[in-house]
Amino acid sequence: MEPVRVQPGNSPVILAFPHVGTELPADVAERLNDEGRLLRDTDWHIDTLYAGLLPGATTVTATQSRYVIDVNRDPEGASLYPGQTTTGLIPETNFDNVPIWRDGAGPQADDIARWREAVHRPYHAALSAEIARIRALHGVAILYDCHSIRSVIPWLFEGRLPDFNIGTDNGATCAAGIEAEVHRICAAAPGYSTVLNGRFRGGWTTRHYGRPENGVHAVQMELAQISHLAREEPPFALDPDRSARLREPLAEILNALAALAPRLARP
Repeated sequence: MEPVRVQPGNSPVILAFPHVGTELPADVAERLNDEGRLLRDTDWHIDTLYAGLLPGATTVTATQSRYVIDVNRDPEGASLYPGQTTTGLIPETNFDNVPIWRDGAGPQADDIARWREAVHRPYHAALSAEIARIRALHGVAILYDCHSIRSVIPWLFEGRLPDFNIGTDNGATCAAGIEAEVHRICAAAPGYSTVLNGRFRGGWTTRHYGRPENGVHAVQMELAQISHLAREEPPFALDPDRSARLREPLAEILNALAALAPRLARP
């Protein structure tokens, strides 16, 4: 099992894809129920959506489904949003609060320990190494954490989610100029809605690595899937026209981040 794929680049921007993986170890696949095997909460086609938008960008991609273990959760299991509804390190339900495991076959403590070592730890070891390499190369590293989610999920949030959901943990994970530029580009993109630090303020990855005082800046982008999928239901196909249109502001964001990097470099 290869838990992570890394494509090293020389840009100051690193793209992380924690939830595009659809691989399942055999013992997990046989324990999931029919709903679980749909992998409904995958970030469908997000790696394809961003492909080629910023030449030289490093990519770090998790290969395993988030139903094996969620690499964007605290490895100790602490909630990202205390008091709010969310899923855990190994989810027991999907984002609609529907069980994803066969009766009596849900995750146990030994599953958490095993997949934390086999999947979660290698993913973050690779991501940490790339951040260190890029920071050594440029004096700064900008981690852009790529996500998507269905636009309407009543169990998690009310109403329809905006198209662009920018997370910086209320400005703690990156320089103010980075936050402002990403927000500006999203807000100016015609036909799209935007929110900064709304329902999604950045997951564990963004909060763990974003240390602007040390030259490491992190931003999470959660895209509503209606912005690029044909339908937010199986087979979760990418819509060519929607995705082509969305790639324009995404490319602008990534290139703006790369242009900002030299001003943020630290010795």
